[in-house]
Amino acid sequence: MEKKTVETKSLADALTPRQIVEELDKYIIGQFEAKRSVAIALRNRSRRQMLADEMQDEVAPKNIIMIGSTGVGKTEIARRLARLVDAPFIKVEASKYTEIGYVGRDVESMIRDLTEMSVSRVKAEQTVVVEEKALKSAEERLLDCLFPMPRALKNQPNGKPTDEFEVDEDIDFGEEPEIEIDEDDILQLPFEIEETTEKQNDALEKQRERHLKTREKLRKRLKDGEFEDNEVEINMKSRSMPFVEIFSPGGIEEMDINFKDMFSNILPNQTKKRRVKVSEARQILMQEEAEKLIDMDAVISDAIERVENTGIVFLDEIDKIAGRESRHGPDVSREGVQRDILPIIEGSTIATKYGSVRTHHVLFIAAGAFHVSNPSDLIPELQGRFPIRVELKSLNQSDFKCILTEPKNALVKQYTALLETEGIKAKITEDAIDEIASLAFQVNESVEDIGARRLHTIMEKLFENLFFDAPDLEEKSVKVDADYVRGELAEIVKDQDLSRYIL
Repeated sequence: MEKKTVETKSLADALTPRQIVEELDKYIIGQFEAKRSVAIALRNRSRRQMLADEMQDEVAPKNIIMIGSTGVGKTEIARRLARLVDAPFIKVEASKYTEIGYVGRDVESMIRDLTEMSVSRVKAEQTVVVEEKALKSAEERLLDCLFPMPRALKNQPNGKPTDEFEVDEDIDFGEEPEIEIDEDDILQLPFEIEETTEKQNDALEKQRERHLKTREKLRKRLKDGEFEDNEVEINMKSRSMPFVEIFSPGGIEEMDINFKDMFSNILPNQTKKRRVKVSEARQILMQEEAEKLIDMDAVISDAIERVENTGIVFLDEIDKIAGRESRHGPDVSREGVQRDILPIIEGSTIATKYGSVRTHHVLFIAAGAFHVSNPSDLIPELQGRFPIRVELKSLNQSDFKCILTEPKNALVKQYTALLETEGIKAKITEDAIDEIASLAFQVNESVEDIGARRLHTIMEKLFENLFFDAPDLEEKSVKVDADYVRGELAEIVKDQDLSRYIL
């Protein structure tokens, strides 16, 4: 009953479909139907977690096919959706599997890459958790570098060994007193040795106390940043690893991973000396100390669980493997790729270097323009695994205007911010934005429709001269109006042959 309460709270904390659409609206203009579909699919994942264990396995993810020309927001919707819920996400092109066929990179590599990305993300999160402890340990190692403890003091009870760093052996701590033994006083020998040893220990104890006091003073100066530009020599782990690549039915990259693991277990950990600034040394040492504090077994377990329950694979250019070039028979390469992808989407167990990963509840979002082929050209088994199909609309002039101004990091905001770094205050007027949107729509209609990506080429060409002259301009205020836009772009837009290459 207590477990159910926790799950209920987690569902209540999850974003509702309406909230998901509102968040996507901050970055993507229009395409409400597509946003609505992905929002429902995402919410259903949280709903599945509320079901009984036996029912959870039965509920399959509602995979989606997005149909639309390039530049209308297909990839951006999927990427923003993953960022919104902090889910493992990877984008792959279905066409790359066609190019190399069956002898190269296999389709299972998409799950291996997704797992690798998830492990890296969880590890980064754990690094933040142990950052404070790692920083303290790195500070100790830096102090050992700046002010190493003499070897004579290292074996003292309160001494701190620093075996990883070389200690200057030329330091003179005074000659050890010679002990002369008289045969007549042989009975007093143990007492004399004990007395002499106590004097030596007292002297070493005083030296150790002075060393620790000096060390604490250096620690304060180190924290205050007085040594940031000083160079120190540190011993760091060597990351070089023998590389072996073997062609095998299991795939090139997996064999390579196994050999790397084998060599890392056989060969001893090697270190190399580097002379770097204290600021850089702190980061290197802190990373090494953080790796010691992180429980990698827990990291891998968490990462795999995230992939299996919240992972998202964006399968782009799926239309490129849907068509058949020959009417006399199937295209073996394209149909073969579809049949290879099918088990992963249906749900299978993929072997990775971190362990087995189940794909039964990974969400697959496929996308394609489908200008030449249709979704119905996919093999029936694959079509059945994408129950939701949504068509994205081509962008018009008003959409371009909204893209320029409304998103959280709109293009107009980006370009004005770039000019501000040079001390130039640029004012882009309303009529200039209308003119840019009009020209972008015009070029898309006359040359080729590449959607919102046309705005990037238009804006870059528009500000090209200004970016070049910005450091030398005496006038720090620039007004970009419709006349300025026409003056920079009108001739290029009129000449279709020229705009085909420039815009």
